[in-house]
Amino acid sequence: MSALLALSRLIDAANDRIGRAVGWLVLVSVLVSAGNATIRYTLDTSSNAWLEAQWYLFSAVFLLCAGYTLLRNEHIRIDVVAGRFSKRTQAWIDVFGILVFLLPFSLLVLELSVPFVAESFRIQEMSSDAGGLLRWPAKALIPLGFLLLTAQGLSELIKRVAFLAGRIDSYGPPAAGSHGPAEVA
Repeated sequence: MSALLALSRLIDAANDRIGRAVGWLVLVSVLVSAGNATIRYTLDTSSNAWLEAQWYLFSAVFLLCAGYTLLRNEHIRIDVVAGRFSKRTQAWIDVFGILVFLLPFSLLVLELSVPFVAESFRIQEMSSDAGGLLRWPAKALIPLGFLLLTAQGLSELIKRVAFLAGRIDSYGPPAAGSHGPAEVA
């Protein structure tokens, strides 16, 4: 179990770093959007590439931060119901959800998206819009984002099982400055 908890801490740290770094793309997206609008209204010109860059940036934030969001326990859930249960029952519900919903779906998306991206890369697919961008970099965000989400799902599963086995005291989001779940002696 110690090796699995170490793996969980490694996954948590990776998703934390990636999520914090990718979060800055929101600012970049806002600047690109504002710059594009300013140029469009002041110089009466625009480019599809700038619009597509905004979409790519949003996609990067949405997909690459999914694992980070799961790490921080900020995905939408029905806490009105689950909040009434004990911490152990909540952990069992999470184990069920991870095993039956999250991991199968994430693995399916991974399996289906890799050939999709590979074909786009192979043909160097371009946007159908005039002046548009290459499509494969945006498409590559799909398997990368779901890989991070799958890894975080495994990390959360490890933490829930360790909690249920009495190996850790808590499995919630790491506190600021924390490096993951602490093992019980």
